Amino acid sequence: MATTASGHRHSVPVQHPEGHNGRLAAVQSLAVLRVATGLLFLWAFVDKTFGLGYATAAKNAWIDGGSPTRGFLSHVDVGPFAETLRSWGGTWWADWLFMAGLLGIGLAVTFGVGLRISAITGTVMMLLMWVAEWPLSRTNAAGEPTMSTNPIIDYHLIYALVLIALAATAAGNTWGLGERWSRLSIVDRNRWLR
Repeated sequence: MATTASGHRHSVPVQHPEGHNGRLAAVQSLAVLRVATGLLFLWAFVDKTFGLGYATAAKNAWIDGGSPTRGFLSHVDVGPFAETLRSWGGTWWADWLFMAGLLGIGLAVTFGVGLRISAITGTVMMLLMWVAEWPLSRTNAAGEPTMSTNPIIDYHLIYALVLIALAATAAGNTWGLGERWSRLSIVDRNRWLR
């Protein structure tokens, strides 16, 4: 705040050291991060749906009756929720929720729409996956090493933080449909849909 000769206070805008170019680079970097993150979720959806042979073998493709959750959840052998998570693996509702989440989050983040709801649902998904891997433990139920590299911060939490940062910075407005989306009447009335 600065004071004028008449004693009135007014705010002095803080100038970014690199000015407009620095701000432009920042928003464009967030846009690239947004698209890359969205494509990460979409790739997981496509690979699990069609069994492209990366994380999902062709014989386990969802489209051919495979379960996108059975492989991951049936091998949970660490943490206080291991038994519950194993029982969820391969159930129809877990498969559908997981795949709908991957597709919905992937599309929304890639196109820059619904970033708030994507941040919430994506964070819930990532936290559940963090719980399934339970990086706090160094060994599993059989006493074998879990290969955890960090007891707290793992890639699931980083993905969640990225989703939150993208929503908080309105990253969908650059190279995305965020501004158009926010002008829709339903979104304007329900700001949580931004």
